[in-house]
Amino acid sequence: MNFCSIASGSSGNCIYAGTEKGNILVDVGISGRKVEAGLNQIGRTLRDVDGILLTHEHSDHIKGLGVLARKYGIPIYATKGTLKSVQACSALGKIDDSLYREIHSDERFFIKDLEILPFSISHDAAEPVAYRIEHGEKAVGVVTDLGVYNEDTISHLKNLDAVLLEANHDIRMLQVGKYPYYLKQRILGKKGHLSNENAGRLLCEILHDRLKTILLGHLSRENNYEELAYQTVCAEVTLGDNPYKAGDFQIQIAKRESPSALIAV
Repeated sequence: MNFCSIASGSSGNCIYAGTEKGNILVDVGISGRKVEAGLNQIGRTLRDVDGILLTHEHSDHIKGLGVLARKYGIPIYATKGTLKSVQACSALGKIDDSLYREIHSDERFFIKDLEILPFSISHDAAEPVAYRIEHGEKAVGVVTDLGVYNEDTISHLKNLDAVLLEANHDIRMLQVGKYPYYLKQRILGKKGHLSNENAGRLLCEILHDRLKTILLGHLSRENNYEELAYQTVCAEVTLGDNPYKAGDFQIQIAKRESPSALIAV
């Protein structure tokens, strides 16, 4: 199985996972042109995509959905709450109802040879989920847009080979930044976003010898920067209550505007 971040950040998100038989995207919060360009860099095209998985309905996760659905007829997989919100979003234009596929948290389903497990997360959206994607004995996870994590989150992220994990903001940058008070409270709240520190703490709960690559994603443009996110997460891992050091793993930042290297797991 291959895994790649095509784009990840507060301005737009799109993640790829696939095999020789099946190819999926998790979210399409960037333009169709950028999705196609990113796929081309890893030797794929939009005509190869068998399904689009949506985590939730916020614009940085669905911006390109209408164009891609109409042009390529790609099935769209999402929870009932997310689908209802997407259908009510006039900015996407008309999408054929036949493309919608309702999924349910903690119910596995297949797209070609990829086994997919959605699971609930805490975010201020209609019915948000993260995803565990498996092929044979290999597994990758995509988990962003969560204000807090719990034992259920941790259990779904055990024994992964690669993971894209949100490291959205530095708490101090957010607190002293230009955002209005209500927005700061939203981001810091239980249905907001994961800070660099909490990303590192969650990571400590799921580390194991086989975890090959960790991509830190969904960084805020205003309240974070790459080196700070990287160093903070690495410090949490190295100083945390676990047998590992940050140097034991390949930890990278998922770029806002360009694809990561294709990760083979």
